[in-house]
Amino acid sequence: MVLLSGGLDSATAAAWAVKEGWQVAALSVNYGQRHAIEIDSSRRVAAALGITDHIILTIDLAAFGGSSLTDAANEVPKGRSADAIGAGIPSTYVPARNTVLLSLALAMAETRQAEGIVIGVNALDYSGYPDCRPEFVEAYRRLAAVATKVGVEGLPIDILAPLQHLTKAEIIRLGSQLGVDYGLTVSCYDPLASGQPCGDCDACQLRAAGFAAAGLPDPAVAPPAHQ
Repeated sequence: MVLLSGGLDSATAAAWAVKEGWQVAALSVNYGQRHAIEIDSSRRVAAALGITDHIILTIDLAAFGGSSLTDAANEVPKGRSADAIGAGIPSTYVPARNTVLLSLALAMAETRQAEGIVIGVNALDYSGYPDCRPEFVEAYRRLAAVATKVGVEGLPIDILAPLQHLTKAEIIRLGSQLGVDYGLTVSCYDPLASGQPCGDCDACQLRAAGFAAAGLPDPAVAPPAHQ
């Protein structure tokens, strides 16, 4: 089971799972995020990786509010420095999002008799989200072992975070080796009406810095027009 958002990290994690030789199913969740364009991206990524068991669920975390990703009245922060991005928990944090998404994935994983759930979180190049930390992944691994029928019967579903300790550049290099088409992915929190990334939000800046550090062009960003 792969949680597939349609972003760079989840696409890489999905490609890793496919490369490992597993039969892969994917779950994408439209939770009311302003960048719901990533759901279209998840479809493209799943198709490119040959994942045919791909479920898209719709839930409404926007009904709770509390995040600039789900509340249109709360602006996505832009133009922040690297130091600012790395300090504190930003307004783009969606309360308990990964807990909710992993719970849905756990339910689907048990119906598929899956051995593990793959999630593309990482704890090095991230925006301070508490539910991307190794402590969170380990805690959810313990929860999965006691919260499911298969878990109490001695066959717990593992939580796999293959990108956990990689930098964004290392993730991009890994994905490139695995043949990921990053032109299919979306990272921007506040894309333009055309679908193009804004280039200024935290996610855009982390992505751009990652490609620069990896020494690779970002195929999702159109090159500047020649004068």
